[in-house]
Amino acid sequence: MALAYTDEQKELITLVRDVAQNEILPHVAAADEAGECPMELFQWGFDLGLHMVEIPEEYGGMGLSYETCAMMFEELARVDAAYADTFVTNFVAFRNIMLNGTPEQARHFVELTEEGGFAAFCLSESCAGSDVAAMRTTAVREGDEYVLNGTKTFITNGSISSIYVVFAKTDPAAGGRGITGFLVDGGTPGLSAGAKEHKMGFRLSDTSEVVLDNVRVPASAVIGEEGRGMTIALNALNLSRAFISTLAVGIMQRALDEAVAYAKQRRQFDTRLIDMPMVQTMLADMAIKTECARVVVNHCMRRMDAGEMVRKEGAIVKTFVTDAMQEVVSNAVQVFGGYGYSKEYPVEKLMRDAKIFQIFEGSNQIQRMTIARELDREYR
Repeated sequence: MALAYTDEQKELITLVRDVAQNEILPHVAAADEAGECPMELFQWGFDLGLHMVEIPEEYGGMGLSYETCAMMFEELARVDAAYADTFVTNFVAFRNIMLNGTPEQARHFVELTEEGGFAAFCLSESCAGSDVAAMRTTAVREGDEYVLNGTKTFITNGSISSIYVVFAKTDPAAGGRGITGFLVDGGTPGLSAGAKEHKMGFRLSDTSEVVLDNVRVPASAVIGEEGRGMTIALNALNLSRAFISTLAVGIMQRALDEAVAYAKQRRQFDTRLIDMPMVQTMLADMAIKTECARVVVNHCMRRMDAGEMVRKEGAIVKTFVTDAMQEVVSNAVQVFGGYGYSKEYPVEKLMRDAKIFQIFEGSNQIQRMTIARELDREYR
């Protein structure tokens, strides 16, 4: 491996690996087929404290570094990235509060999640994916409350969360500058889960609409300041898109593991596949891309730990890693040949799970636009 791990990191990785391999992996195929993960299976993650690893110690969490958390979640993603993302999404939501919210909001978030609760980050809509400013969800001030109306789509943990970070327009005429973030408790009257998405891959992750029908929240639920929601959301995503890339590395490593193991035992023309130059080239390229991906993710995590917002760097990491992953999983299927296309072997699922990484947390096309804009500023 290209990284040097501390003793603490080694222990945490081993702990996650043991639970993932022994307690979660045996149920993954059935959960993938069903298109949902049994809630009792998530209890293993809660018992490990995966929902608290990034929460600061002052709020009762473990306060682990981004670097260490990424190492742990890479290991979990080798078994199932969607399972891992269910926990990671808690931090996608919490980072909005950590960066711009109040201590009271942070404590409230932890109170609703520390005993085994999930969180959701509600930004996308059917008409507003890459174009966040096109969202139609509204929040109207009435006295000391805001009334929220609208529908969010493609929301991870949308139907299972205890708390929601919701973005809505408080000034529709102001476009992106009229968006505000809100902290909304699960169970608030008018808040409900809408249609569930039936997805090609990533099927252990709950993805659904979130419907807001005259949802009333107190003014204290505003995250940061009114009208700053778009900036708040995008700053949180700068960190999140870099971190989500560690799950992609987990998929890449699993694809490499499976391909090498198969190539060592499969024989054609009385020769092991791994002794054939054409297969050796594919495996070598898979190993190169996996190691490079791991290194750039780790470097970005260290910069985040140093307090950087990694706008350009996060976009570079997300784009490079998730594009490279497509080739790695495709090569894994190719090594398996016809069996790689069969559900009897795990690589077809890895290929299905991989595609979403080029789309969520900001599509790779949008990431390239971000990188180019940052370069324009740097070279003035």
